[in-house]
Amino acid sequence: MAKTMLRWEIDAIGRDRLERREVAVPSPGPNEVLVEVGAVALNYRDKMVIESGRGLPLKFPFTPGSDLAGTVIGVGKDVTRFSEGDRVISTFTPDWIDGLRQGNARTPAYKTLGGYYPGVLAECVAMSEQWFVMAPVSLEDWQACTLPCAGVTAWFALVERAGVRAGDIVLIPSTGGVALFGLQIAKASGAEVIISGRLENGERARALGADHYIDSKREDWLEAVYAITGDRGADHILEVIGGSHLGKSVQLAAVGGHICQIGALEGFEVSAPAMPLMLKDVTIHGIGTGSRNALERLVRAVDRTGLKPVIDSRYPFAELPAAFDHLDRGAFGKVVIEIKR
Repeated sequence: MAKTMLRWEIDAIGRDRLERREVAVPSPGPNEVLVEVGAVALNYRDKMVIESGRGLPLKFPFTPGSDLAGTVIGVGKDVTRFSEGDRVISTFTPDWIDGLRQGNARTPAYKTLGGYYPGVLAECVAMSEQWFVMAPVSLEDWQACTLPCAGVTAWFALVERAGVRAGDIVLIPSTGGVALFGLQIAKASGAEVIISGRLENGERARALGADHYIDSKREDWLEAVYAITGDRGADHILEVIGGSHLGKSVQLAAVGGHICQIGALEGFEVSAPAMPLMLKDVTIHGIGTGSRNALERLVRAVDRTGLKPVIDSRYPFAELPAAFDHLDRGAFGKVVIEIKR
């Protein structure tokens, strides 16, 4: 095996500081596996970390990225979860195995890959075996790498927290990565799905199973949801926008409905009218991805249902800056970096 590899790094905050550097291939220590990375899915959060640091304790040189799929090519002492040749995907929040997330009232936990921990935009990574799960056998690396953040976030929100069931109405006001996973997971659960987004994405959303598509630029899009549901509203809403948009979700929620607050595209300070929130007995779930065991349950569901992640574009490893430019423009589904040694 080659003794060196390529890895993307920054030595200070800023997109202009991204460099692809030749470094030594790491050796797996005790309880670590060496993974040859096949593909990495980008998240908007990766762009934010590079551009602002997001207040995280980044240690330079810092490698961004959190979501990989690859193959184990080496194991350290006392490794028991994997063997050489196993295909694996990373876990976004490595310390969260199951149950409640770590942290407390004063200090919520935010120890993630590509943030608190180093990232995965490299040809090889050596990390704890606890930080990986087996990849779905039904997906290629460029598809499987989308599960660790976007996929498990939608799964954890709809299935493990909100409890979506057949016959429920699910509203998703976006066509991004989490949103499209939510659409597919909701449909696999037997739910009726309403999507809102840019007009040009309507046909593609319907092809994925959306029962209704609403142009988000319509001034009366809230009235359109009321009309579709006969004023009942939505049983489950994936609130991926944040800010004051949470207020619209509260207005559109059914009595006893669930709102999964996931995104913050319009800001981290959210607001909503209190009266409909109280009178409709609405539950708001704060969703910060999902646990390792939830990711393993999603992997099993993917293999059983044949779910295929929606990939907008695939870029070669050398074209990471262009891929981030693509995120700036917006994407229908995920943007993926393919890594071929």
